[in-house]
Amino acid sequence: MTTMRFDLEEIAFHSPTIRLAGLRPLVNGELIAAGDPAVSATEEGWRLAWELNGPATGAGFVLELKACELPGGGEGLEIGCHLTGIQTGTVIDSFGLRIEAIDNVRAYLRSGYFSWDGSFYVEPQQLGVAGADPKLATGYALSQLLPESGEGSVVIGFLRHDRFQHRFRFEPQGASLAVAIETLWDRIPHDGPLQSEPLVIFAHAGAEEALRVWARLVAAASPHPPRVSEKRITGWCSWYNLYAAITEENILEHLEAARGARDGGLRLRVFQIDDGFTPEMGDWLDVKPQFPRGMKALLADIEAAGFVPGLWIAPFLVGNRSRLFREHPDWVVRDRDGGGPLAYMTFYGEFRWHKRSEEYYVLDVTHPEAEAYIRDVFRTWRHDWGCRYFKTDFMNAGSDYGPDRAVWREAGLTRIEVWMRMARLIREEIGDALWLGCGSPLFVPVGLVDAVRIGRDIGVKWAGADRSAQSLLRDQTTRNFANGILWQSDPDCVLLRDRFHHLTEAQVESLALFAGLAGGVLMTSDHLGEISPNRRPLLALLLGDGVAGNCDFPFLGDASASEAGAADPLILQQVGQNSGAARGSMVVNAFNTADHAIDRRIPWARLGLSPPSSIRDWRGEPLEIEPTGLRLQLGPHESACLILENGSFSGVEKAPA
Repeated sequence: MTTMRFDLEEIAFHSPTIRLAGLRPLVNGELIAAGDPAVSATEEGWRLAWELNGPATGAGFVLELKACELPGGGEGLEIGCHLTGIQTGTVIDSFGLRIEAIDNVRAYLRSGYFSWDGSFYVEPQQLGVAGADPKLATGYALSQLLPESGEGSVVIGFLRHDRFQHRFRFEPQGASLAVAIETLWDRIPHDGPLQSEPLVIFAHAGAEEALRVWARLVAAASPHPPRVSEKRITGWCSWYNLYAAITEENILEHLEAARGARDGGLRLRVFQIDDGFTPEMGDWLDVKPQFPRGMKALLADIEAAGFVPGLWIAPFLVGNRSRLFREHPDWVVRDRDGGGPLAYMTFYGEFRWHKRSEEYYVLDVTHPEAEAYIRDVFRTWRHDWGCRYFKTDFMNAGSDYGPDRAVWREAGLTRIEVWMRMARLIREEIGDALWLGCGSPLFVPVGLVDAVRIGRDIGVKWAGADRSAQSLLRDQTTRNFANGILWQSDPDCVLLRDRFHHLTEAQVESLALFAGLAGGVLMTSDHLGEISPNRRPLLALLLGDGVAGNCDFPFLGDASASEAGAADPLILQQVGQNSGAARGSMVVNAFNTADHAIDRRIPWARLGLSPPSSIRDWRGEPLEIEPTGLRLQLGPHESACLILENGSFSGVEKAPA
């Protein structure tokens, strides 16, 4: 563990490689103080105080710094941010801290807020380029800084996420990088000082392990302990095969196939019916005529087959053609500008999701009658219908809008306090049932959900910005750190079928290995009675013994592994085997994401390993051991999943680049 210190004379943070200087207070996005702060010592650390000018004249901005102990050893700095002397009634949208100059930064982590809002490393020179994705400049909750020269990283992140949204805004500042770190106060009433959640900043010798340290701090600060189980969430989901074209008949057909696969040795727990059984979003207690016995009888069939019965719901969404909206138009969030319903999504063309609604609104969970309704839905599904696995989708609809855009029935709440009202009632009504949050804020529901989707929907093609492999490759690597600490991560369903997609054999196998070896949720949508003989052993390998696993990406953020002039196309995964007959072995999966072949030799020490006693591929074929390192010859989009036998992996320290 490396150290992070605060220099009082410079008013700057220093790690062994990265310097962060030029601290300035921000209120409502504006710098409203000039000059350096008054600095004084406290019992625990330091106090920095500015007098504010402009619209907040007479107010003060205070930073309180103190040392904090990090999980695993070492110290970081905890920062408290306060606004004092703000007159009651003054509108506060946001406040925080701007760091004017961050030196020696090669890349920073842009952390997206919810499942489909991608997380990835950004090089500062990418900012401000014409046509660049505006997402590059804005992240949430945390960031990580990787040095241009030297090892390790610096992590900056908030400890709690259940009251406010926290935003990072990056911009180039000459040869340096600047960042604004803000709490979105969302205009909630205030009388006295305004206080943000604690912010931590620390240095670490690694990249992925540094993010895990932050996740452990978040877990410790959470008002609810994380729901992390040793049992892995595995099973079958209807969406990526049947999509919305589901009926009782074809669900029962797939149930029989899943039972046969399970009885044949595949460790499948959940059988989940996805979207398509309700006529409109919002009408969650109504069922289409394609399900003549209703959902209670069908879920009982799933239970009798030995599976955990699951259903899909989008609790925040209300279609404009729904009976719910027709009868209760005042139950949805209003648009502040026009006064009408705030449209979260619109479908004005031919695609309507197999429903009639052209617009989808946001259920106003602060309306007492709307809250009572959605409580009744979850209570009915759980205790009458028998659902024991809930996949809640489009959860970001409840956190996307602040008071500048949305009008809720109950004023004076932040967007996250509104979101938590829904989240808490769901957990209260479903009891101990499993809950997967999809399209969800990532760190808000810690201790409430069992799993979180960490990327976009999977698709049937390799390339593209949406519903393709590319977003999964990016998001899984940078969000893997939270798996098993805050929740189980869900990379979405693995595709195993031979037809009806645009992927090669190598791509199907590589993507399945990449998602399945991550050790979190593992679901498929394919007909399990039609899986080809060569794919069935692959699924069995990925399911393993049903125990949730831990996966490392040892080259995460490692520029030294890159090819000249381009990001490294080789993704390495390492999974230690800690149970059963495989105890003491390690799985190393090498995934060539490039469109061209690669030939690479990686020294054993770079992997943190000593030469193994034996190597075999995942099918069991023995391979030759090279004493100097791991030899990888991979075609485009190919993977080599290798099982290394050696009992001393954990004692080998990864060599520096």
